[in-house]
Amino acid sequence: MPQSEPGLLQGTLDLLILKSLALEEMHGMGIARRISQITNGTFEVKAGSLFPALYRMEHAGHLASSWGESETKRRSKFYRLTKSGRKRLQAESERWERISLAMANALRST
Repeated sequence: MPQSEPGLLQGTLDLLILKSLALEEMHGMGIARRISQITNGTFEVKAGSLFPALYRMEHAGHLASSWGESETKRRSKFYRLTKSGRKRLQAESERWERISLAMANALRST
């Protein structure tokens, strides 16, 4: 069952945004589609959560943006990772790997 963003922790959304932008720059709705794709539809991020997160991450220095034209010929803001964003992606990925392993171990324990 797809989960909407109210159950999505802020750190999780940030990590999914960073991961979505690891290979190429994208506009906001492209990022939302990519998150759905890489999570097999588990997370469907709505604009009301995505755009404030993009704004916050850009102001924190993890993302940079520029205006361009989308595939539908509309003017769109495209986001890309900065050096700081790549470092954060690496650190957060390692953190989530530790957390998920610990949770898996806890759930298997008797």
